[in-house]
Parts: sequence; C-alpha cells; structure tokens
Amino acid sequence: MNLFFDSFWRAAAYCVRPRVIALSFLPLVLMVTFGMLLGYFFWEMAIDWVRGALDALPFISTVWSWLDGVGAGRIKVVLAPLIVIFCVTPVIVVLSLLLVALLMTPTLTALVARRRFAELERKHGGSVLASVLWSFGSALLALLVIVVSMPLWLVPPLILVLPPLIWGWLTYRVMAFDALADHASAAERRELFQRHRAALLGMGVFCGYLGAAPSLLWASGVLFAAAFMVLVPLAIWIYTLVFAFSSLWFAHYCLGALQALRAGTAVRVDPAVAVVPKFEASPESTSPNGSGYPSAR
Repeated sequence: MNLFFDSFWRAAAYCVRPRVIALSFLPLVLMVTFGMLLGYFFWEMAIDWVRGALDALPFISTVWSWLDGVGAGRIKVVLAPLIVIFCVTPVIVVLSLLLVALLMTPTLTALVARRRFAELERKHGGSVLASVLWSFGSALLALLVIVVSMPLWLVPPLILVLPPLIWGWLTYRVMAFDALADHASAAERRELFQRHRAALLGMGVFCGYLGAAPSLLWASGVLFAAAFMVLVPLAIWIYTLVFAFSSLWFAHYCLGALQALRAGTAVRVDPAVAVVPKFEASPESTSPNGSGYPSAR
C-alpha cells in the first residue's frame, strides 16, 4: 500500500513539470483538429438524425407538452446535442487515451526511469508493435463493452459504476503494459500483473472517475453555446492531463514493483548461494590407510 500512495504523490508532482505540460499539448492539438473536422462534416447531420429519431417515438409529443407545461421546454432544444455528445464521449476518451499512450507514455516512463530507476536493468519484454497491438486490442474490447452495456447506463446507480470500471480496466491494461514494456521481461510482466492486479485496477478506476470532470465540461459546451469553442478543447486537454497523470502513476508504481520483485527474488536466492559448503573428502581422495591424504603412487 505504501507503493500505491507513494507512486500517486510522485505522479502528481511530476504533472506540474513544464515538460509534462508541454507534452500534453500535442495530443490536444490532434484531438481538437480531429473533433473540429468531425463537427464540421457530421455535427448537423447527427443532430438532425437524432431529432428525427426522437420525433418518431409515439410518446415524445406528450413528453414535449409536459416539459412546456412545467416551464422546461428548453430541454427539447438541447436534448439531441446532449445525446450526440453522450454517444461521442466514449470515442473521444478512448482516442485521448491511445494518443497519450503512443505520444506521451514512452517519454514519461523514460523520465521516471532516468530519475528514479537508472540502475534497473532493461529486459525489453514488449516491442513497440506489441504495445500498439495490445493498446488497440484493449480499446476495441472496451468500446464493445461500452456499446453492449449502454442500456444499463440508464439505471441511475449503474451509470456511476459501469463507465469508470470500463475506463479503469482499459487504463490499467494500456498504461501498465507500456510502463513495463522496456524494463520487464514477458515473464516478469505477467507475474506483476498477477500479483498487483487489484491495485492496478484500482488505480485505473480512480483515473476513470477523474475523467468524469472533463465530461461535465464537454456537455456544458452545448448548454453554453457562447463558450462552446473554449469548453470543449479545455475538456479534451483535461482528458489528456488525466491520462498523463495515470501514465506517470503507473510508471512509478510498476517500475517500483518490478524493482521490488527483482530484489525479493535476489533475497530468496542469495542465502542459498552464500552458504559455503563444508569440504567432505571423497572416497577417491582418501588414502587406504585412512589418513585423509592421498597415497603416493
């Protein structure tokens, strides 16, 4: 547990370093550019499609009349954009995570290793290709689970549980693999995943809950149209910083756990190696007269 909190505070301290903040702008620029292109070509089309789907529901006119009666008629104006944002947000989160993993995590892990674990041997248990395949495979599986579980998100308690669990699992899978890819062997990585699975998943879930704050800003961009162009990039940048923090947290934790694993293995092996066996004369070296000295020939 000491490793858990120690790595947390170290990661938080690293996040305020100018280099880390500067690195976070590259995924931000890419994501904002990608989001603006999607919005330019598909935003109005998506809004019109959702509004048409809502108007086709047989009971929706009753709902609109009731909202107008209670003075909440504005909800029907923002409902379609909110539904579109609700559907797009998981894609934005996954893409932000992948961009951080590809563009920031190797540099951040190298920074942590250089400052704290310079003596830790690099066994290169994961290649760049393996890391990319692992990340994209995990992301596709997470998106599939999101699509399947979305109907359950309508149940009030579950919407507070399921998304952070999915983000947590994905963050733990991607960040832990990348943190250990350069230093741990494949066998050591599997051993650490097995020993620290609960802690790593807890770290991921915590980062998943941190990702809820950018979602509020992302949705507020529709409610406050005048600030849309400011709030949405700000939300994406906070996503980037959250995942940068998680990358640093996993780097500190995983490299510390790897160091402890190797030290623990050495402690278990060294006592046996350090014992000097007593000399026992073999029958061939014992003289026939029992003196213990070899007989002259």
